[in-house]
Amino acid sequence: MSEAEKKQEFNITIYTENQIGLLSRIAIIFTRRKINIDSLNTSPSEIDSIHRFNIVINEYEEVVRKLTRQIEKQVEVLKAYYHTNEDVIWQELALYKVSTDVIAEKVSVERLLRENGARAVVIRKDYTVFETTGHREETDNLINILQPYGLIEFVRSARVAIIKDSEGFNSKLREFERLEPGEEVIENEYLNQGEKVFTM
Repeated sequence: MSEAEKKQEFNITIYTENQIGLLSRIAIIFTRRKINIDSLNTSPSEIDSIHRFNIVINEYEEVVRKLTRQIEKQVEVLKAYYHTNEDVIWQELALYKVSTDVIAEKVSVERLLRENGARAVVIRKDYTVFETTGHREETDNLINILQPYGLIEFVRSARVAIIKDSEGFNSKLREFERLEPGEEVIENEYLNQGEKVFTM
């Protein structure tokens, strides 16, 4: 089985106008195809009034290609791309809530957190919240480390991703603006000569 024939993680990047109801219409495209969304992030883009969606799914490339084309047909969608994890730089943010007493008593916990790049964002008498960013495996690893010490709560953000080989949508938009409007439709020159055209 070739790489293209295997299911793998794909990042779908969509540039859209900021319209009410667009998210549900995009979600329906996935629902109809029975495709589960692993992660969905929507945010402003580098262009004022243009929004950017980042959707992560685990699928076959052919399915993702068709899906991306279908998304692009939505009126408010300006452009949609898909990429493998190798084609993007991505991160997820995670927050971990642990008992402050446990952190104070066990110096090893603080050391483990530092080794995993976590930093304290809130310290209260009853609990401390740590934050870390990284790939899914890294944030999952820290859950496993903290579990024996009574992890109270954990939450992870949706993925944010930047396409490696991209000049950004700004240049694409300028390219659209540079394009000349199409020439006027030329009437079919054979339209009134049916008899002559179709006689052998």
